[in-house]
Amino acid sequence: MRKTPTSQTQEAVPYRSLTRLANRPPSASGLTTLRSTRSTSRFTLGASDMGKRASLFIALFLCFARIASAAPITYDVTVNTSSISGTAGSFDLEFNPGPLVTQMASLQILNFSSDGTLVGSPALTGDVSGALPGTVTFDNGTGLNDYFEGFTYGSTLSFQVSLFGPALSSPNGTSTSGSTFAFSMFSDAAGTMPVLTSDTVNGFAFTVDVNLDGSTTVTNSSAQTTVVPATGPAVPEPSSLALIGTALAFLATLRLRQQGWCTTSRRRFVARSAGKSPAQIVA
Repeated sequence: MRKTPTSQTQEAVPYRSLTRLANRPPSASGLTTLRSTRSTSRFTLGASDMGKRASLFIALFLCFARIASAAPITYDVTVNTSSISGTAGSFDLEFNPGPLVTQMASLQILNFSSDGTLVGSPALTGDVSGALPGTVTFDNGTGLNDYFEGFTYGSTLSFQVSLFGPALSSPNGTSTSGSTFAFSMFSDAAGTMPVLTSDTVNGFAFTVDVNLDGSTTVTNSSAQTTVVPATGPAVPEPSSLALIGTALAFLATLRLRQQGWCTTSRRRFVARSAGKSPAQIVA
């Protein structure tokens, strides 16, 4: 019976040998290679994921910081009160919205100083908090926001007016009224006799209007009062400081965790590549 010739380059492999080859467990070197590949993948994906999260947070932070950290508009106010020195009078501060739709805005009275004397406790009406000579904060959330206090005049008084909020940093284009800050001085304790002003209608020494485009306009009706833009460095409003502080703390923590995670992952990767068991790996 004639036999079919076989090629010299082919070898017959018994069926049982093929079965044993398929069922044979991978070699130690194969396991090491597999572990190394998996460890490398986990290391790469983990670092990439942390990097993406950090980048996303930074982008969000910059977006919100741009909106919230707009520098306040601040004015330095100085009043020469020498002509009424010794008068037991009073003064009034108010920050009110217009009659129509008004966007949110806030105002602070800062760095109050005088050789005169504050008398009694202030009368606060509406969204007003604080007391002079400390910081007094106004919001335009109600129709009347007023601070009234008795005062015995000296030769001078000074303070800063600082305005901030969405109406100034990001006007919405839909509001139909602005807001107005007004300062008045009186020669009587009841606040009925305006002094040091040419405004015979309202008795204001000066006003600051917040316009619909976010700009401000000063109207000065007192020859004894000087109102000029502040020359010192701008200070972010309180909400912005809190946001920036929180973001910086988060970024610092993320950085430390990322460094620790990378160091631990490298150690584990090297140990597994060397064939050590999990119990032998010291993180």
